Amino acid sequence: MIRYCRRCVMPETKPDLFIDAEGICSACRNYERRKEIDQASRKQELQKILERYRSKNGSNYDCIVPVSGGKDSHYQALRMRELGMNPLCVTATTDKLSPLGRRNIENLKNCGVDYIEVTPNPLVRRRINKFTLTTVGDISWPEHVVIFTIPVRIAVQMNIPLIVWGENPQHEYGGPAGATEDNVLTRRWLEEFGGLLGLRVSDLVGQEGIEPKHLIQYTYPTDEELRRVGVTGIFLGYYLPWDGYGNALYAQAHGFETYHKPVEGSLVNYENLDNIHTGIHDYFKFLKFAFGRATDLACLHVRRDRLAREDAITLVKRHDGKFPWVYLGCPIEDVLKDIDMTLDDFVRTCDRFTNKKLFTCDARGNLIKDREGNLTKINYDNG
Repeated sequence: MIRYCRRCVMPETKPDLFIDAEGICSACRNYERRKEIDQASRKQELQKILERYRSKNGSNYDCIVPVSGGKDSHYQALRMRELGMNPLCVTATTDKLSPLGRRNIENLKNCGVDYIEVTPNPLVRRRINKFTLTTVGDISWPEHVVIFTIPVRIAVQMNIPLIVWGENPQHEYGGPAGATEDNVLTRRWLEEFGGLLGLRVSDLVGQEGIEPKHLIQYTYPTDEELRRVGVTGIFLGYYLPWDGYGNALYAQAHGFETYHKPVEGSLVNYENLDNIHTGIHDYFKFLKFAFGRATDLACLHVRRDRLAREDAITLVKRHDGKFPWVYLGCPIEDVLKDIDMTLDDFVRTCDRFTNKKLFTCDARGNLIKDREGNLTKINYDNG
């Protein structure tokens, strides 16, 4: 039996999540503590930080805002401008950018910001996509690396010390107590919580013909380089109230475009609109831990009293963990063709990473699937 938080619908299988003696998960407890935060004091603290890093004569940018073109990056960039900053927006091009993702990137540019987009060699990247999918069960591993390394590399190269990230996911989704209170993103935070799954960038050398010269953009600057520039990365969500739905409304008011229906495997139409690989990434999370993106979103809305827990259970059953035949309208065969993988090979890889303790199997220990290839969790007892 899988135990679930009694307040939201997050299962105990989530890495770094803790469910206390009252049956409440650490993410819900983190949200409770937000009521105790002195938001006015936090905002004053932020303004002092921004004033310290603001270019005195306008000869350089005041900060870097890492962006994907999504709802949160619209919010971050536009909030920085409202606070009197001159940000440089930096994008690490995603694995397989959707047409909608491209339109939203162009919209953010047209909101009136300077913008740099860095695209690592796509031929090498596809090799990394396949290697990390088959070795650590994450097709999006290279994206999770470069979204952190590229903005920091630009900060060093252009001598821009302040990087303004969004929310600390350890706080929003539940994680170790020390990490949830972090308001600064460091190399240590990246290595522990950046989704590297124990795989180092240097481990790629020699795999699939990959050489050190192919990994420049995947490499974090040295400590010496960081000290020379004084690079500091802060989480904006520590200083300002953070809500993905609110960010989406704010972004839409500035031209951000949503999907025409709830995104496959999700509950909403306003997030994860850029990377077509996200459908596979989220599916592997479901295979490993028996929850997917629909659970994440349901929990966020339950905590904010926008969704009843009973309704959240119903929606999660309907949307979570479906085989990713299509994502943002793109068939899975098109994604697999890019990484030179057959559908049969993909299914075998899925089965290899599936935690059979969490899904129903037959008498021989084989996973039971419906005609669409979907699995069934061992229980739906959500407490």
